[in-house]
Amino acid sequence: MTPDPFLEPEFVPPWGPPQPQRLWLHVALFLATLATTIIAGALQQGVNPLETPELLYKGIPFSFTLLLILGTHEMGHYLVSRKHRLDVTLPFFIPAPPIPFIIGTFGAFIRIRSPIRDKRALLDVGCAGPLIGVLVSIPVILVGLKLSVVTVMGGHGEELTLGEPLLFKLLSWVVFGHLGPEENVILNPVAFAGWIGLLVTALNLLPVGQLDGGHVAYALFPDYHRYISLGVLGLLVVCGLLFWKGWLMWAALLAFLGWRHPPPYQFWVPLDRRRRILGLITIVVFILTFTPAPFMLD
Repeated sequence: MTPDPFLEPEFVPPWGPPQPQRLWLHVALFLATLATTIIAGALQQGVNPLETPELLYKGIPFSFTLLLILGTHEMGHYLVSRKHRLDVTLPFFIPAPPIPFIIGTFGAFIRIRSPIRDKRALLDVGCAGPLIGVLVSIPVILVGLKLSVVTVMGGHGEELTLGEPLLFKLLSWVVFGHLGPEENVILNPVAFAGWIGLLVTALNLLPVGQLDGGHVAYALFPDYHRYISLGVLGLLVVCGLLFWKGWLMWAALLAFLGWRHPPPYQFWVPLDRRRRILGLITIVVFILTFTPAPFMLD
């Protein structure tokens, strides 16, 4: 009996040995993002970093929680990529100006520098980050909601409120039970970081192009990936016109980056049953974490 060449542990990638890592760059970007997210978290607590720099510690709960979620998401991708013998970088964290309404980071990413071997590897890599990230976000949100405060809305002026994806609604119900129409939850910084974790998961799982969701969609439905991408771009435009204008920016950005997906190196290798189930679970996670209106003015 001839062994399956796609499962051979001795498989040597034809694209050569991994390129060297620039560890100093990853560390420098992480430390810069740590600083900007701490400042952003302190600003959320009403701290003026220039007048009272000694109060910057108030931004630590938000910063550490957010970086934990982003870090585990990217390390999920990294470790699974290494398992499949891909040439992959460590996570790059992207700092952002710590100004009001900015969370101090534009996220994080890894760079896969070699072709992905087959649809099995493609699905594994695409699923790993979002699924691990959401598993970390769930206990974070529960702890953060326990530390949050329920108030009665005053009804004066416009206030920015956060949309609630289905998963967040469920976790909120677990902690608070049913809330009345006039009751509002003032999120603790830990809960807010967890909410951002769900938003990041949903954004990454958009089944467009080469996002995580695009990897999953291509692995499951390679013949229909292009139509799925175009359909989701159209849906984002509709959501942008009806719910939150930020979706228009995302639709334009994703259209610019491209909605196509290159085939894996050994495109003919089929998915097994376990990975198909894993892909369907990932689709369910996207549905549970997506909200048409992440930000609203009440």
